[in-house]
Amino acid sequence: MNLRLIGFFLVFGVATFSWLMTYGAWQFQNVAARVVPIEPRHFRALTVIAVGTGGEYENPARGGPATAVAVGKHVLLVDAGRSVAEGLRNATISVSQPEMLLLTNLLPENTVGLDDLLLTGWIQGRSEPLQVVGPAGTRTLVEGLLAAHARGIAARRESLGLPAGGIEVEIVEIEDGWSFEADDLQVRAGALPGGPLPAFAYRFEAGDRSAVIAGTGWAEDALVAFAQGADLLVHEAAFIPDPEIAEMIGVDTDPMRLRREIALHTRLEEVGGVAARAGVRKLALVRLRPPPVYDIQITSEIDGFDGTIVIPDDGDEIRP
Repeated sequence: MNLRLIGFFLVFGVATFSWLMTYGAWQFQNVAARVVPIEPRHFRALTVIAVGTGGEYENPARGGPATAVAVGKHVLLVDAGRSVAEGLRNATISVSQPEMLLLTNLLPENTVGLDDLLLTGWIQGRSEPLQVVGPAGTRTLVEGLLAAHARGIAARRESLGLPAGGIEVEIVEIEDGWSFEADDLQVRAGALPGGPLPAFAYRFEAGDRSAVIAGTGWAEDALVAFAQGADLLVHEAAFIPDPEIAEMIGVDTDPMRLRREIALHTRLEEVGGVAARAGVRKLALVRLRPPPVYDIQITSEIDGFDGTIVIPDDGDEIRP
């Protein structure tokens, strides 16, 4: 056989083997990243993490509403939508690290991941009670979930010897002006009245940075007042056409349903004005409907705001 041909096959074989080994190592790291325990993280400055950026409708690319706020060793979670445990792992935050869950309101999209957060965090190392803070009705919700899972909780605790404290919940039903402090982090709640159920926005401050997270599309004037001067506002934006426009472009939707949706959500063409009136420096948009293929589909429609607009994916970190 020609020596040149033999040399070619040797080089090809070595290259193929090296490629296979590299691919195998990459696959191993990729799989391991999904299952190995995540160590508690420490955050040097106030950081907002988009754990889940979707809304009430299913979306395989975006989990349900959940936003983490972290500084130092403290991680607080605002809302717990579907797939919250997976969202935390995607954000490289252990599901057992959040010490407090703050609910903006009790609409199902904000709460359906609560039992996931509580139960998965328990089996993955949480030994202290989870604090759940929210509007009136939060106690009924949490106690109902615990009662529904009572037999399974008892069986798991007995079979695995898990600590009792990790499945306990400290429930706080709040009113306007509620506040909380942990080391350098200050948290304050602002009521957003006028909707179909009680709702709050939350303001976080640490050092010289501040962020406001809202999960409600009504009470825009109250939100503007509460978010005044914040470095970052995390808010929703929905494209909901007026019934007349929907009919013109051939969208077959009940006009009354559209009017009701408009009353519940901040529309895409309005969110820039909300941010501008609040005087915030940066606007992060979540719960987008419909979710964009490209950011420019959203940013090009926002008027009246000269600050930075961020459209995070699940797992993205935002510095106020």
